[in-house]
Amino acid sequence: MTRVLLVDDQPLLRQTLAMVIDNEPDLEVVGEADNGAEAVLRARATKPDVILMDVRMPRVDGLEATRRICGDPMLSGSRVVVLSMFELDEYVYGALRAGASGFLLKDAPPTDLIEAIRRTHRGESLFAPSILTRLVEHYVSAPRPERGTPEALRGLTGREVEVLTLIGGGKSNDEIAAGLGISVKTVKTHITHVMAKLGTRDRAQLVIVAYDASLVRPRCQGRLSSPPSIRK
Repeated sequence: MTRVLLVDDQPLLRQTLAMVIDNEPDLEVVGEADNGAEAVLRARATKPDVILMDVRMPRVDGLEATRRICGDPMLSGSRVVVLSMFELDEYVYGALRAGASGFLLKDAPPTDLIEAIRRTHRGESLFAPSILTRLVEHYVSAPRPERGTPEALRGLTGREVEVLTLIGGGKSNDEIAAGLGISVKTVKTHITHVMAKLGTRDRAQLVIVAYDASLVRPRCQGRLSSPPSIRK
């Protein structure tokens, strides 16, 4: 059973989400909160698998709540999905940097919501890699200066850095395998090792690390033409 915490300051939306989620035999709403401060308390009390987090809320907003939850060792098993009204909400990139696993539009079909919860619980990304990369590029407007290998990457092998760079470039596991001449299974093993060494939760966070380490540079600042698809 996947345990879900709902965080939104609109009671009607929480009620609607709860009805959709509780109708699934493998999903269960274990709590609700109407602001970020309460979300942190409810998360610590219920230990949810997935948290659906609104951004704009009173007292403590979704960004700060996400940062607190994702930085809490007691909640290492909880993943945050940001709910947004806009494809490129100005807060989405900050939420990803704070530790969120992805974002979902509030007007997404119920089937997309359910699939997003299940995939997030399995540790998959809510974004097609290319879409996630374009999202990051929208918020990174200036090239970063050249520098040596960041301290955080010094524990990675050369091949692991290659894999991380390709993930940051929006490549899928199949594309990484083809590009490096290795099996998809080996790619997945490398990704598991990289996540463990960097202390990241999922693929979305690896993209952020790749950008922060200047392994990938922004190429454009275009808007998305359609809502993000959900794939590994």
